[in-house]
Amino acid sequence: MSDNPTGERRIVVRIAKQAIIAALFITAAVAGGISGFLFAYADDLPEISALDNYQPKTITRLLARDGQVVAEFAVERRVVVGYDDIAPVLRQAILASEDADFEQHFGLSISRIVMTAFNDVVYGQRFGASTITQQLARMLFLQEYMQGGVFQRTGMRGVERKIKEMIVAIQIEKRYTKREIFTLYANHVTMGHGAYGLEAGSRLYFDKPAKDLSLEEAATIAAIIQTPARLSPFVNPDQARSRRDNYVLPRMAAEGFISQNDASAAAQRPLVVKGQPMPERSIAPYFAEEIRKTLEQKFGADALYHAGMVVQTTLDLELQEAANRAIDRGLRRIDKRRSSFRKPARNLIAEGQSIEGFKSVRWSQPMAVGDIVPAVVTAAPKRGAGPARLRIGPHEVDLPPAGYAWTRRPAPDALFTVGDVVEVEIRTLRDDVPATVALEQTPILEASLVAIDNRTGEIRAMVGGFSFDRSKFNRATQARRQLGSIFKPIVYTAAIDKGFTPVSIFIDEPVSFEAGPNQPPYAPMNYDRTYEGPTTLRRALEQSRNIPAVKALIEVGPAQVVEYAQRFELGGKLQPYLSLALGSAEATLVDAVSAYSVFPNQGVRMTPYAVTTIVDREGSVLEQNRPQAHETIRADTAFVMTNLLRGVVQRGTGASAASLNWPLAGKTGTVDDYTDTWFIGFDPNITVGVWVGYDEKKPIGGSSNGETGATAALPIWMDFMRTYIDVRNDRKNPPSFDTPGNIAFVTLESGTTEAFINGTQPQTLQTLEPEPPPAEVPATP
Repeated sequence: MSDNPTGERRIVVRIAKQAIIAALFITAAVAGGISGFLFAYADDLPEISALDNYQPKTITRLLARDGQVVAEFAVERRVVVGYDDIAPVLRQAILASEDADFEQHFGLSISRIVMTAFNDVVYGQRFGASTITQQLARMLFLQEYMQGGVFQRTGMRGVERKIKEMIVAIQIEKRYTKREIFTLYANHVTMGHGAYGLEAGSRLYFDKPAKDLSLEEAATIAAIIQTPARLSPFVNPDQARSRRDNYVLPRMAAEGFISQNDASAAAQRPLVVKGQPMPERSIAPYFAEEIRKTLEQKFGADALYHAGMVVQTTLDLELQEAANRAIDRGLRRIDKRRSSFRKPARNLIAEGQSIEGFKSVRWSQPMAVGDIVPAVVTAAPKRGAGPARLRIGPHEVDLPPAGYAWTRRPAPDALFTVGDVVEVEIRTLRDDVPATVALEQTPILEASLVAIDNRTGEIRAMVGGFSFDRSKFNRATQARRQLGSIFKPIVYTAAIDKGFTPVSIFIDEPVSFEAGPNQPPYAPMNYDRTYEGPTTLRRALEQSRNIPAVKALIEVGPAQVVEYAQRFELGGKLQPYLSLALGSAEATLVDAVSAYSVFPNQGVRMTPYAVTTIVDREGSVLEQNRPQAHETIRADTAFVMTNLLRGVVQRGTGASAASLNWPLAGKTGTVDDYTDTWFIGFDPNITVGVWVGYDEKKPIGGSSNGETGATAALPIWMDFMRTYIDVRNDRKNPPSFDTPGNIAFVTLESGTTEAFINGTQPQTLQTLEPEPPPAEVPATP
């Protein structure tokens, strides 16, 4: 104990007096400085009234038919909400940690300014003194000036910026209520990873609205606000939790918002994030990109990325998922059948990485049987030395010989080396962990799929290629490819209108036609290089015979067939050449699918479209689209063609689709040298088309035994239709094709039933009442 306590007390008193004098001096200096600076800078500031009509940058969203989000476009990912849409506990967490005196101050907290200055002078410690209102002023005005409705960067720094921040904060407080100020702040605060505002932050980190946050979740959001780039739970979960538990929750208790027990209990709970650090990839990237380009062209980039439009689309999410899956699986099947195994493009050891340290984002997501996931090779033994070993996340799994038999390689060491990154399909799971897998590889072949509602023209699904990441070129809307035999129904439609019938006879025989001066004769051949002699129109279409199609075009007239193609809006500007009958014309898949939808829709083509309505952030309708009908052919002709195309599926080149046991019709298509393969088919409600090929014109497989529409495109079409039938229909009550009143059904000598336009049917055969034949009744060629 000191020998002179009185002297010690005097020293303490003297220090206290000096501190008080220093504080008063600082307060006076600050107040005087503020007054002077307010006067000096008052004229060089933006108009606060601009906030009255200010609209923050918000997200433009594309919605599927059921209202789920398909895609989002934004520079700042923001969801604007009102004051009452923010949970009280979140408001309290922010006030406690950012500005406890918010409800009392006039925009500036003099006590915080004084304490900050005192700590800076006396202890050399610097702490933030900005109120919520000052932070808002900085976000809205001092980083950007409002000039003619467009923000421009100011580039202010240091003392000048801080002074103007104070002035603007005071002006904001004079014009707006505390509730309004907090709401503006809540919709602008940066949350990291491109998210702005509390609502976007809540969805980003916890996958829920801001109004539904728990205490610990609200405290986490408040903890992140200070420096989201450093404190994001996706970047540094330990620091985020430390600030939550050691600063935000104690501050809430100190301010009386929660009890100390509540704070302690919340601090004991783990930090669990449920969102994603990056926006999820669109389930329909090609579809979304088509709409994005259209929106930007119509409304401009500023409106697209800033104005928060809501775009209602025609997309069916379940059908889109089915389309994605069908294209992925179909191309992988063909790739295994037609390609050898390609050496993995990536090896971790060659890159200088450790196998144990490698992580894939896909490994952090749920896995299901049938999923394709990346794996790292940890063992690649020689033949007879055991199976290959692969790592998927923290787990290892065997790759047995059956899992890579398709490669026709004798052993794992002939396929890859340790450290290679490969793809595998999960065959079975044990406790949600891959148990058995099979080797996969990314196909180099491309494909596209489009599904259109027959009665409206609404696009229900669209895939433009194997991978949007690999290529953004949309092969459904941008690629004009030769149609091959897909064009034959247009020829036969013109023939039916000219008086031909399903039983009209064409002679299938070798032919040769003069092609013009100094040109070799045009000598088309059938696909199988055989000839059948007298052949009905039905069999010619079902079996895709080339010679009858050319003869039908000659009978109708090439110019007339060109005119029919133009009615269907198929092929663009066509030349009246004989090769037109075999599909020398080019078209996009979406145009070809639209053309085929004419047959089940009683001769009416509906303009394909992807967007029904576009509204702005205020709910005002900017655009509204409705079905647009175009009379293309007569209803009776359309029905006869539908009945003929049903035969293609029942017993023709598309006969494998008969296993779906559904009222279907369609046509295969294969281009010379197997460069393009097609299948377009329909039921009474939907028309779906699939194209498969390479971007460059080269054979799929060998030039003499390549893939056809029946082997490449049709299986993909069937995979999609199988899902469509199951999820969008009642198998016990299949739909039927509408039958016009002037259709006559006639029993032929073979005992089968055929449909004719009334007046064209053979008169010597039995004519039945005009009702459609059962779907399962076969007709012999």
